[in-house]
Amino acid sequence: MDIFYNEGTEEVRVASVILAIAIFIVAIIVVSMAVMPTYRIYSQDKQGQANLRQQEWEKKILIEQAKAQNESATLQAEALIKQETAKSEAEVIRAKGVAQANAIIADSLKGNESYLRYLWIDKLADNTNTIYVPTEAGLPILEAGKR
Repeated sequence: MDIFYNEGTEEVRVASVILAIAIFIVAIIVVSMAVMPTYRIYSQDKQGQANLRQQEWEKKILIEQAKAQNESATLQAEALIKQETAKSEAEVIRAKGVAQANAIIADSLKGNESYLRYLWIDKLADNTNTIYVPTEAGLPILEAGKR
């Protein structure tokens, strides 16, 4: 046998290993208890920063959406103004055309009183209940059909 082998030292070695493991476990627990509050604060800080960035991002999105809606409304208003301006211009052009047509008709009817009288009598003839009797003023008697 070995001269350095001692039965009691084996038990001491096992006891010292168990004691070392126990001290190591206690040390881990103590370090964990000391570090945990700091880690929680760090974790909450990082979570708060993440929430803040998320809210800033959502705010930027809302701002961009509002800008887009504003731009869309502005473009729609401009299009409506252009459309109304075009309608107004078309009405002015149409009115000028009607005025020119009226002027042409008025010029062509000058000095054609007999033709106008003929047209008037012709329209009166279309009404079968009316009897035309000329008078001094050139107006028909329209009451005759009622009796």
